[in-house]
Amino acid sequence: MHHMTLAEIARGLADKKFSSEELTKALLARIAQLDPQINSFISLTQELALAQAKAADARRANGESGALLGAPIAHKDLFCTQGIRTSCGSKMLDNFKAPYDATVVAKLAAAGTVTLGKTNMDEFAMGSANESSWYGAVKNPWNLEHVPGGSSGGSAAAVAARLLPAATATDTGGSIRQPAAFTNLTGLKPTYGRVSRWGMIAYASSLDQGGPLARTAEDCAILLQGMAGFDPNDSTSIDEPVPDYTAGLNGSLQGLRIGVPKEYFGAGLDPRIAELVQNSIQQLQKLGAVIKEISLPNMQHAIPAYYVIAPAEASSNLSRFDGVRFGHRCEAPKNLEDLYKRSRGEGFGAEVQRRIMVGAYALSAGYYDAYYLKAQKIRRLVKNDFMAAFNDVDVILGPTTPNPAWKLGAKNSDPVAAYLEDVYTITANLAGLPGLSMPAGFVDGLPVGVQLLAPYFQEGRLLNVAHQYQLNTDWHTRTPTGF
Repeated sequence: MHHMTLAEIARGLADKKFSSEELTKALLARIAQLDPQINSFISLTQELALAQAKAADARRANGESGALLGAPIAHKDLFCTQGIRTSCGSKMLDNFKAPYDATVVAKLAAAGTVTLGKTNMDEFAMGSANESSWYGAVKNPWNLEHVPGGSSGGSAAAVAARLLPAATATDTGGSIRQPAAFTNLTGLKPTYGRVSRWGMIAYASSLDQGGPLARTAEDCAILLQGMAGFDPNDSTSIDEPVPDYTAGLNGSLQGLRIGVPKEYFGAGLDPRIAELVQNSIQQLQKLGAVIKEISLPNMQHAIPAYYVIAPAEASSNLSRFDGVRFGHRCEAPKNLEDLYKRSRGEGFGAEVQRRIMVGAYALSAGYYDAYYLKAQKIRRLVKNDFMAAFNDVDVILGPTTPNPAWKLGAKNSDPVAAYLEDVYTITANLAGLPGLSMPAGFVDGLPVGVQLLAPYFQEGRLLNVAHQYQLNTDWHTRTPTGF
């Protein structure tokens, strides 16, 4: 049963080939057996999962139906879950049990999903390798000596290892799409505001966005259907109708205009990945798409702008973790200043501390105009580039990452080298656009992804292109050896 997609599970449950309880027990046993190799979970929720599975079976017995009713998933461990540890991969929140469910968690629970647990992640979602977690690094099922990507590496590794069919994730600068590329999955970052951030512990509030990680575009459509929608609790949530994402999967690609930015194929791109991107372009041309070269001239400024804006917002958001109200508190503080210093120094890891310091510096009185304000101006230029491009094309295509997954520890001594791996993904977050990564081949036995970007609220278009591509290729069906 562990090889079934969400869509296949829905059909199997509807046809009474198995129950949600049977499926849940099988996957929990598989997690217990295999997860010690990859460390993809921080917390397992066996009792909750079995109770939810029994409830889903009862709802089906009473005549209810639904693609997610009885489907097992897991949540990235920054979505608040009532009464369950929500750690954000940090010692700071190791003892924090959320008093409420995040909107995403509540919506998916109402749809009947079964929560198997909370997945490992880079601490406070800061990282591209899932090596900054206080609970240890996550390993890539395709090669246990390599990273699975970050910050949603736990969700990605769990789905790739067939421990469960799909999981929630978040994307601040590529943290859904990059792990998807590194683990041979389909990952979707929706338009900013499409999925509620209420109850999602913040890293950078103007960039963070929740979304699905799964093996196929069809499964991403199913999970996004349950996640998306307006939320009055979230002031950045946008009141825009949610279409039926699965209904649009089978649309023809005839005449679809695909833009390929010339800036994507510079010196930093592994030529073997460039070749796989070209192969994907040829496949989409066979399906009727029209290819057009475009330009995104301000892309070169995106990384420095992002790594000013994101740390600046992080330094503000993480100021609430002070040892006073919740989270880690140092032993026997001498006074209030000592409480703050030691609680934060002990609770936050090196990468989080680094970004807090960078952000505080960029926001300080003497440097605000030189760094933060200038970065926001660059952000607008990046958005303008995309708006101009989408006057001429329907989607934009390119590599998700410049290189395949690197070895564990390979970039720990040089954080900037890891930051540069986000070059293709961060622009979508700066502009608030939807983006999707889909499997496109392998380099040295490691998966490679191709990224698609679309105009605002055109997630359905991305899913349609990816689904049609997956109907005509088999990269997404490949399974890592041993899993």
